[in-house]
Amino acid sequence: MLDNLAWLQENKDIMMVVRLVVAAILGGIVGIERGSGDRPAGFRTHILVCVGSALFMLVSMYGFDDVAPATTVHETDLGARRDSARIAAQVVSGIGFLGAGTILHEGLTIRGLTTAASLWMVSAIGLAVGSGMFFLSAMATVITMITLVTFHTWEKRFASTSRSDRRFVRITTGNRNGAITDITGYLSSIGIQVKSLNVKKNKDKNSLVIDLYLKLGKNVEGADYIRGLQSIEGVTSVENSKY
Repeated sequence: MLDNLAWLQENKDIMMVVRLVVAAILGGIVGIERGSGDRPAGFRTHILVCVGSALFMLVSMYGFDDVAPATTVHETDLGARRDSARIAAQVVSGIGFLGAGTILHEGLTIRGLTTAASLWMVSAIGLAVGSGMFFLSAMATVITMITLVTFHTWEKRFASTSRSDRRFVRITTGNRNGAITDITGYLSSIGIQVKSLNVKKNKDKNSLVIDLYLKLGKNVEGADYIRGLQSIEGVTSVENSKY
């Protein structure tokens, strides 16, 4: 076994290919979980991100071995003053653009944050594989899978047993004095906290679109407060979405 590892170290090209294959396997493991839930980035995307990160790391480590710095005095100094972390640092910042593309705003809800985080994690795994840290990469993959699979179930259980509920509500009402006060006053009277409020004016229809982020108490029924909001003077529609 040790002889095979030594042989791989001596054959640099083969060793680099092995690292790319390992990166594809580890990235694919995470990608399978993401793809199973019809996420914005799935199996193939995670493989490409992980392999691409590994390739960038390999290029930064070995791509300039035949280029002698201007300050090189001896052959043994070849590449010694090269900073292998520069390309890796660009991957860390650059992956944010790809992650941002997986975050979707659908109505009152936001999706894709976990997928963006998994892409960021997969890129880190790829960099680790590219640098030859196989054990660390495998452990990072295990931790990632446990987080995505096991913790997801726990998260749902905690949410179902939580004493409070959080909701996004979009209310369309006529543009009249006191409309916002009537809405917030009603919510406060039945024990609902308004965590954030955003108001947009529709001049064409002379109406207001009010986006509310609410924290419901344990005794508040969703259907009841929706009916209460609809009964307020001037309110024409109420859209409700669970956070």
